[in-house]
Amino acid sequence: MKVLVIEDEPTDRKLMGAVLKMSGHIVRERASAEEALDAITADRPDVILLDVRLPGIDGLTLTRQLKGNADTRQIPIVAVTAYPDRYRREELLAVGCEACIIKPVDTRNLARQLEDAAARKSR
Repeated sequence: MKVLVIEDEPTDRKLMGAVLKMSGHIVRERASAEEALDAITADRPDVILLDVRLPGIDGLTLTRQLKGNADTRQIPIVAVTAYPDRYRREELLAVGCEACIIKPVDTRNLARQLEDAAARKSR
């Protein structure tokens, strides 16, 4: 499965990318929503792992853009946040995310969580 990790924190981005690669996924990493838009256009991912709090275009805005576009609305998005009181699960699901992960990310379950979200979206 092709996964696009969008995370501005370099340590988190590298950790999530490494865990997913070890699980057999093809991973691309981007530090901003703006960079991610180019990557999505160039090579559509099967699932997106998206930090909600990004500089510039935030994760909620990016999700709305992707879900509002016929070419990208079917891509499953899994939101990641360190601020569950600010970015509530219900709000993230309402804008179009398939799932929400609270930081710190449980690396033992990360690949399964993405695979489950992708499977739910394909039903």
